[in-house]
Amino acid sequence: MDIVKTSKKLADKVEETGEKALEVVKETFDNLASHLPFANLAKHSDSTFSIEVDLPGVKKEDIEIKVEDNYLTINATRKYKNEIKEDNYYLCESNFGMFSRSFMLSDNINKDKIEAKYENGRLYLTLEKTESKKAKSIAIK
Repeated sequence: MDIVKTSKKLADKVEETGEKALEVVKETFDNLASHLPFANLAKHSDSTFSIEVDLPGVKKEDIEIKVEDNYLTINATRKYKNEIKEDNYYLCESNFGMFSRSFMLSDNINKDKIEAKYENGRLYLTLEKTESKKAKSIAIK
């Protein structure tokens, strides 16, 4: 009977440890996801697309945008520090870190005509189709 009790205790301990491990993994992924920038993708016309990326707390000079092969990659470094010094307390909340977001570009995007603008914590990218891929109207004679 001792073997049954010991096995039950061991099984309970393994289950408890597994649940704690899952909580740690969930918390880690939640933390990681909170550092990834959100992005909106939109098609504005037959010839242009746009991507908007939220980068709050990031300075324009801390953003790098590059196109390599068919990937548009945005690298940014956040260096945010909220510090409050009062007579009876001190508060310092910091959020530092580098993150990256990549988008696969289709072959019909003109990689030489990608435009970027940064305003109020949001990066605006405009992507234009190549001339040969733009929609063309055909007149009926």
